[in-house]
Amino acid sequence: MTAAPLMAANRSAKFYRAAWRWHFYAGLFVVPFFLVLAVTGMMMLWIAHLDGRDGERIPVTPQGQTTSLNLQTAVAIASVPDGQPVQYVAPRAPGLAAIFRIDGPDGQQTVAVDPYTAQVVTSFPRQAGWYDLADGIHSSLLLGVTGDRMLEIAASLGVVLLATGLYLWWPRQGGIVRAMIPNLAARGRALWRSLHGVVGIWISVVLMFFLVSGLAWSGVWGEKLTQAWSTFPAAKWDAVPLSDATHGSRNDGPKQVAWALEQTPLPASGSAAGAVGIAEGQPVTIDSVDALARHIGFDGRYQLILPKGDTGVWTLTRDSMNSDSLNPTRDRTVHVDQYTGRILADVGFADYSWAGKAMAVGIALHMGTLGLWSVLANTAFCLAVIFLCVSGVVLWWKRRPVGQWRLAPPPMPADMPLWRGAVVLACVIGVAFPMAGVAMAAAIAIDRLILARIPAFRRVFG
Repeated sequence: MTAAPLMAANRSAKFYRAAWRWHFYAGLFVVPFFLVLAVTGMMMLWIAHLDGRDGERIPVTPQGQTTSLNLQTAVAIASVPDGQPVQYVAPRAPGLAAIFRIDGPDGQQTVAVDPYTAQVVTSFPRQAGWYDLADGIHSSLLLGVTGDRMLEIAASLGVVLLATGLYLWWPRQGGIVRAMIPNLAARGRALWRSLHGVVGIWISVVLMFFLVSGLAWSGVWGEKLTQAWSTFPAAKWDAVPLSDATHGSRNDGPKQVAWALEQTPLPASGSAAGAVGIAEGQPVTIDSVDALARHIGFDGRYQLILPKGDTGVWTLTRDSMNSDSLNPTRDRTVHVDQYTGRILADVGFADYSWAGKAMAVGIALHMGTLGLWSVLANTAFCLAVIFLCVSGVVLWWKRRPVGQWRLAPPPMPADMPLWRGAVVLACVIGVAFPMAGVAMAAAIAIDRLILARIPAFRRVFG
């Protein structure tokens, strides 16, 4: 081999080891979080599919005509002393109970009512089930803002993990087919490496989708950056009075409002604005609002949020994120004046920005609310993520120095040449995902200032 090819091969080997080192350290942080997200994600998938996110798949016996919603609401309120009605969830099918949220002195209660007999079937504390526990862990590790930031860093570093993993496994000889099929003839660490790489490359596009769609709910990349410039403009309410509250105020617990609407102000009741909804002179009650909902196309399951305060509005919503339907393009939010019954706003999928449309579809795919096929597909993906995490740990375990208490990451090559492509890629990732940029900058500082200079740390991490 002549000098030029030898130098090129040496540079390539150095880049490979540098990417391997970044892959190792990104995985060191990410793996525990990805395991938690995959396990809780599967819990939420199957609980929602089998029992319902709100426990709403409670069976009743159809008996012909249903009783009035006013009577059903009164029965639900009576079951919670000094309770206030907040929300009604219409049954998705004739053989299921109607669900009411009633807030009482002792907390929020979910009350299931038989719509045919107006009898309470069961009641239980709202957001206190297994789904809610899994959702709390999945969204914030039950640590509030701190947990949200930790998960955002993990998801952002997941992009680094994915980019370095693809570089490490991308075929340099033998073509793309070799990278897509595991070498089952291998044994030991070679077999684990082959399986790890092949599974990783097969789910790489899906993993990137899940990372981005999950980050869109995060506090920095999602709410402060992406959502802020793609939210639904309040100017489209056409001179309807606006409330000081935003749609996000409707999210008391799990996300219930369309992503594109969260930061948009709610309309306010108390004017002559809006389009004709409930006929003039007809009382505006939960029954008449439900009749309006059915008249304008809310069939099957939908959610009705009652007015709160003097300027509050009736809100009708159908959102695939809440498993109201299996089709995100049918998502719709309608606001009705509590005094006049006029329609103040009617927003559907077609009204969203391109980012809002992408998120409406993306959230449904992410949460597996498109039917059994999406539950099964997401389950397979979660199992693949768990395998990648476990196999990554196995690969480290098999290459670690036996009998030594060391992490033994791949060593950073000496005299590392400047790889412009890597620098550009790191800058792009850091700008696009700020928490990844912060984490990478912190990792470089720790590596240069602590791990490389303090012998005790160098023995463990070097």
